[in-house]
Amino acid sequence: MVKNLDVVKDNKDKKLTVTIPLNGILTEGILRVPHNPRGIVLFAHGSGSSRLSPRNTLVASVLRQARVASLLFDLLTEEEDSIYENRFNIELLTERLIQTTQWVRRQPGIKNLKLGYFGASTGAAAALKAAARTGSDIRAIVSRGGRPDLAMDEIENVNSATLLIVGENDPQVLGLNQQAYQILNTTKKIEIIAGATHLFEEPGTLQKTAELASDWFKKYLSRNFKESYRKYT
Repeated sequence: MVKNLDVVKDNKDKKLTVTIPLNGILTEGILRVPHNPRGIVLFAHGSGSSRLSPRNTLVASVLRQARVASLLFDLLTEEEDSIYENRFNIELLTERLIQTTQWVRRQPGIKNLKLGYFGASTGAAAALKAAARTGSDIRAIVSRGGRPDLAMDEIENVNSATLLIVGENDPQVLGLNQQAYQILNTTKKIEIIAGATHLFEEPGTLQKTAELASDWFKKYLSRNFKESYRKYT
């Protein structure tokens, strides 16, 4: 349980290192909670990445400016991550993300916040599958350079408002996202970042991604937002 976290009475931003128990293993996380948060976003990292990912840390900092809390955590232990096959075990990653979501729902001070997922690469596949299984509890998803093809068996069941962000110069992943976009049966949008490759290393491309994600979460984690998540008919 997270101690010393009262987002109602405390006017200060909080940064906490947390340990999350997940079915017999412990994983580490970094929880950032701004004053009066509008919601919280759980980050599902891509293969070979971790809670210390500089790209996701940048995105989380932009979210914080928009009063969105963030939890960056490891889906795998160091030992598990050393086994290459585990990085692409989408079922394992999905279950870990669901368990972490349940952990958040038990923590005083954050358990009632509206939830979103930010997924990168294989983490985006886990986010889509977890949202499909969790239902309306997940208000919004943002995928950065995601692999939705690894979640195609459940993608039709996603109810969360979903933003797919892909680099213009990442042709294979761009094609996979365009296919997934056609199948998604929810409020959705696809953004193609000019000049960006898979890791969004080109100047300004990651910042643009972070700003798009921030706008998406601000809209769909809003307490006053009443639009149905299902696509218009």
